[in-house]
Amino acid sequence: MSPAPDARGDEGDQGVVREAHRQHPRSDRVAHPTRWLLAGGRPVARWLVRRRWDVRVHHADRFPADGPVVLAANHIGVVDGPLLVLLAPRPVHALTKIEMFSSAVGGGFLRLAGQVPLDRHRTDPAAVRRAVRVLREGGVVGVFPEGTRGDGELRTFRRGAAYLAMVTGAPVVPVTILGTRRPGGASGSLPPKGDRIDLVVGHPVRVSPHSWPRTAEQVGSVSTLLHQRMREELAAALSETGRELPGPLPATELVKESDD
Repeated sequence: MSPAPDARGDEGDQGVVREAHRQHPRSDRVAHPTRWLLAGGRPVARWLVRRRWDVRVHHADRFPADGPVVLAANHIGVVDGPLLVLLAPRPVHALTKIEMFSSAVGGGFLRLAGQVPLDRHRTDPAAVRRAVRVLREGGVVGVFPEGTRGDGELRTFRRGAAYLAMVTGAPVVPVTILGTRRPGGASGSLPPKGDRIDLVVGHPVRVSPHSWPRTAEQVGSVSTLLHQRMREELAAALSETGRELPGPLPATELVKESDD
């Protein structure tokens, strides 16, 4: 199955999208994440972020101008997700740990901002279908393949990015985030005001769509390829910027994925 055009196209394109939604996994029975705050609030939020930190986005031209995209980034600090959503060239619906939605205010804001709750501790079909719906309608989905904050070295790599790309044919765009946590900083710490933060957009990785059923071996093979490419982009970003990753979290901080 080929990637679906954006649902805002003409009636013919909309028909293609409707047919795509009926493919396995079906995405016509879940609601598309909210768009209005994600698109309308980004300019003001970007302005506020840049008043606090010296944020630099490198190689934004590598980001596809349209069509579905899986945006995959390393994860070192608590502000990685918001920065990815705000500073990517296009609005991003990020898969966000479900714990962040536990409060009425915080959870409501995240939903209005178009973020997708994800239960990382078990298979979450609803989150997968919402992400697939976004991609089939030509949008951008953000994921952190490491699954939790850490040193950002991409030592672990979950298969979600590979699966989403295989279902929809969306390219995977690696992003390396640097500077959101200082060496020795706790997982929830923020960089001091004025610190430099770099987001380096890598070269898109093209993934051929696979029809259902998709075997564990197929997903594993694509995931291995993506892991390798993201490690290469990480090394290139460190060389280009002259930055270093913050290293492991403090030994006194017992970080589990449930607390990330």
